Amino acid sequence: MKKQLKILAFVAFLLATSLVSAQKYITHAVKEGETLQSISQQYRVTPYTILQSNKEIKTASDVKPNTILIIPLDGSVIVQEEKPTQEKVEEQDKPIGFERHRVRRKETLFGLTQRYDITEEQLKRHNRQLYAEPLKKGMVLQIPKYPERTDEDERALDFETYQVQPKETRWSIAHKYGITVDSLVALNPDLNKSSDYLAIGQELKLPRPKGDSLEQVIDLFVSFTVPAKQTLYSLGKEYGIPSDSIVKLNPEIMEQGGLKEGMVLRLPKKKDTSGEVNTDNFIFYEVKPKQNIFRLTQNLKISRDSLFALNPELENGLKAGMVLKLPKDRSEGLEVKNALVLDKVNLIDSIDVAQRPKLLFLLPFRLDRIDFNDRKKTNNQIKTRRDLALSLGFYSGALVALDSIKKMGVSVEVETYDTELSQAKVKEILFRENIWDVSAIIGPVTSGALDEVAVQAASKDIPVISPTASDSQLSHGNVFYSVPKEEVLRKKMLDYLGKIHTDQNVVIIADSTHQVAHDSILSKFPAAQIAKVIDNKSLHLDEFLIMLSEEKENWVFLETDQANMVSSVSSILNSANTEEISVRMFTTDYNMAFENDAISSTHLSNLRFAYPSFYREAGNDAFTKAYRKKFRGINPDRYAVRGFDMTYDILLKLAHKNNLFETSKMVGLTEYTGNSFNYFNEFMSGYYNRAAYLMEYDSLQIKEIRLDDLKSDL
Repeated sequence: MKKQLKILAFVAFLLATSLVSAQKYITHAVKEGETLQSISQQYRVTPYTILQSNKEIKTASDVKPNTILIIPLDGSVIVQEEKPTQEKVEEQDKPIGFERHRVRRKETLFGLTQRYDITEEQLKRHNRQLYAEPLKKGMVLQIPKYPERTDEDERALDFETYQVQPKETRWSIAHKYGITVDSLVALNPDLNKSSDYLAIGQELKLPRPKGDSLEQVIDLFVSFTVPAKQTLYSLGKEYGIPSDSIVKLNPEIMEQGGLKEGMVLRLPKKKDTSGEVNTDNFIFYEVKPKQNIFRLTQNLKISRDSLFALNPELENGLKAGMVLKLPKDRSEGLEVKNALVLDKVNLIDSIDVAQRPKLLFLLPFRLDRIDFNDRKKTNNQIKTRRDLALSLGFYSGALVALDSIKKMGVSVEVETYDTELSQAKVKEILFRENIWDVSAIIGPVTSGALDEVAVQAASKDIPVISPTASDSQLSHGNVFYSVPKEEVLRKKMLDYLGKIHTDQNVVIIADSTHQVAHDSILSKFPAAQIAKVIDNKSLHLDEFLIMLSEEKENWVFLETDQANMVSSVSSILNSANTEEISVRMFTTDYNMAFENDAISSTHLSNLRFAYPSFYREAGNDAFTKAYRKKFRGINPDRYAVRGFDMTYDILLKLAHKNNLFETSKMVGLTEYTGNSFNYFNEFMSGYYNRAAYLMEYDSLQIKEIRLDDLKSDL
């Protein structure tokens, strides 16, 4: 199989790197025990400088282990940039004159600010004694006069600051305020463009409800008697309305010089929060252009009356961008991601041939160690070296994917590099080559090299797809982890079995390294029996056999990564699996131990051994036929299947919209020859694949389990 690796040097990249180095920036991975203060002291910059250089970090408490920070080594540059900005603000806030005011009995700061239409800060700035002492009768104050507000200033008063509550999303907040998500993002330009994440307590700028005096929006009021020590701020917070709205509803507050104990106020009824619009109660749908009510009710599987009851604003007409809420129990049968209902997108039908994506492959071919003149030795290396088999197999499948997308009319530029399984080599490639215009990077496969690539690619908003990793010790918001996490696979297995479990006798065999799996199974099946494992290698046979039931089917979970233990237990269970005793074997952690040559496939088949997996066996589909044709009758192995599926998935998404971050928001589950992908964005940590299969041995074949099949079998 002929391989050509393209290595090109670009002067533009050298120029770009020189510009970056001139800025004197360095990245820092936060370690356990480090704080914003200690990091600022280490690099001799101010904490404020670090916060300003990392916009996603709002407060010192956001600096957590494994967070990647950008540290500007010359902190004075930022300070110098801020100074004229502050002067400009003060210049704009400069009064055009002053008038004198002698404080009378019972006057308050709030009353003065309302009377003269100024803020408390503006009053204190020109009467500095108010910073240190309270307002007193007889004080002579300078009252600043400012130019009349322009229309733009008045429009600014139409907005309020909103704090994000737990389990709220952009969609739920947009629905609450009756605006589109695009409008919410436009009002808050600092929001992350590649993520929909909102932090609890995060402040957003949102439009005030029309008629904020509440006369136009609230028609139900209650009487409230002011207790001692009540303030306008606490009262507004309790009733969910601004302080100035309380004053407008109760002008006597101004007339009597502020809020007084015993006052009887007119206030709106407290909001009923039992139906709070959040992800606990609702899912959301964003209306697309040219949609109509009939089609919408069909797609969302809801009646017209129910849709209007939940979204009364529809009485004024359906508009593109509206955010509609739906009951959470309607999720069944809909594609829902992060509480948002997705439209089903057929990527093949959505190709835009004008898109011209560029892919970069970084794989450990180890060509530096292969002697192509010795064919026998080379073939032996390919068969025995897993890194080489993975890289060549993966890349061969990727080449078929590139052929397939080319036939659809999409032009793709590809660069391929041999990382030689060396982090130093990866650094050399990144330093030498220009990656500014790359649409996506596939690889590397080792964790250290992946971290190196992810950090550099993040500064250019380039997504990195990991072929083999399910997670990283560091947080990389731009990495797509194609292999599902262990907990995702485990949950897939246990959820399915939990649905069809009746009275089966459950037994758990777990070595000391699989305590998490042990606890998860026991949580799902509290009545399960625990088998004693001797030295993480074997069972106490007599004690174990007593646990097996003759009246009920036995479900035995085996959690280990020791091949000899898999061989021993499967042999014991196979012998016990008779006409009198029925036994099935499961695992929630399928690893290399179960594929060892010492394991009998016949035993596994007799036990109908079942396990969760991120891949399934490939059939005789279009890819397999194309692969055989391209590589002279050779059948694709699992690495080739994965190389095709992953590359084809990325290419289709980039051909739809040449931005993998944006496409991943609107595309849910995708499924190909032997792999599925359903990426969910976890804030600051990356994109994680949650798609998985359930597989079982049946008649010496490995087949995919579907829920209906499992029910009929059991």
